[in-house]
Amino acid sequence: MTERAIMWFRRDLRADDHPALEAACAGGPVLPLFVVDPAFARSGQPRHRMLAAALARLDRALSGALVIRTGDPLAVVPAVAAEVDAATVFVTKDFAPYGRRRDAAVSSALRAGGRHLKGVGSPYAVEPGTLQTSAGSPYRVFTPYVRRWRAAGWDAPRPAPTAVEWIAAQSEGADVLSDDGAPVDWEQRWSEFFATALDDYPTARNRPDIDGTSRMSRHLRFGVVHPRQLLGALDLTDTAHRAFADELAWRDFYADVLLREPESAWRNLDRRFDALPVDTDAAARARFERWTRGETGFPVVDAGMRQLIHSGWMHNRVRMITASFLVKDLHLPWQWGARHFMQHLADGDLASNNHGWQWAAGSGTDAAPFFRIFNPTAQLERFDPDRAYVSRWVPELGTSRYPGPIVDHASERTEALARYELVRRT
Repeated sequence: MTERAIMWFRRDLRADDHPALEAACAGGPVLPLFVVDPAFARSGQPRHRMLAAALARLDRALSGALVIRTGDPLAVVPAVAAEVDAATVFVTKDFAPYGRRRDAAVSSALRAGGRHLKGVGSPYAVEPGTLQTSAGSPYRVFTPYVRRWRAAGWDAPRPAPTAVEWIAAQSEGADVLSDDGAPVDWEQRWSEFFATALDDYPTARNRPDIDGTSRMSRHLRFGVVHPRQLLGALDLTDTAHRAFADELAWRDFYADVLLREPESAWRNLDRRFDALPVDTDAAARARFERWTRGETGFPVVDAGMRQLIHSGWMHNRVRMITASFLVKDLHLPWQWGARHFMQHLADGDLASNNHGWQWAAGSGTDAAPFFRIFNPTAQLERFDPDRAYVSRWVPELGTSRYPGPIVDHASERTEALARYELVRRT
């Protein structure tokens, strides 16, 4: 006996290697649904553009069958299920705080109508919440986590379901499908990276002046590609391949931390750092604005902030440098920087972004010691020795139009360490 089902897409915008879609198609006709959630309106334009392009790609993969509705999922999903008489709504499980609350509410509303929400699979290689130490506690340090992560392993990628009977329904808000050229051809980029840059990844990934990273983060953020599809191409006995796989493990690790400690999205995971004095007055706001505009007088910081604004992406090494500068040279709350990044990054992901910021601030899990403070001048010399990166993004460098340094790094390093003493005594 066949039953109608809905496949409710969220951060899994692809047709291949999709366990939830496969499960939905196994029982009968399927309505593929995407709900434009008003909560997403808070996201910046880079994520909006990436979403539009990813949805357009997904619609093509589904032969034009994708149905778009706009509104609160709590109302929209049960209404569509009743409209097409679907017994089950299939989803890829969500592990972020908002997603878990939303899914619990939608599940309850569906049950009231005699229908069900069924979560299948996750956006991660290893599902958050499944790994624990030998003592049965969550991992708080990455190195033992990644050893366990590799041992746990993951399924091989699976092809897209075939011979699917799609249920037709009216879209409302299909203009979101407008494809304005945001990059979604992950296969081409991955093939290029795999062939030309992967072997040098352990060292090249730290060089913003060369094309040494995969740039898969935005595709992973929207589920255009699943990490299994990347891991399936790797040989984990190879040093370079293993180094790349470890970066995917960081993504899983931070999702696991956020699942277990949802308050750590915006609060210090290490609560001792609540005692760290930070500046929040008008002068602090002015320094923050100069940081956001890339006008600090430190070339590598300014290049990174301008790359972010103009491209919706920033090289990971430079993300660490700019974050360290905000927290330890400007003495501003890491949350200010995290919000700015989330507003402008096409790959903005709450778990990875905010726990990455806490790594820089020294207040998170597996954090760098607070007293390890990046010297932006030394970082520039080491990772952009020919000034190719900073010259691209700061063309006025070396002219009278480029501002002098906003602070003295040596003095601010001393100040940062003095403030850290209050944390050490806590």
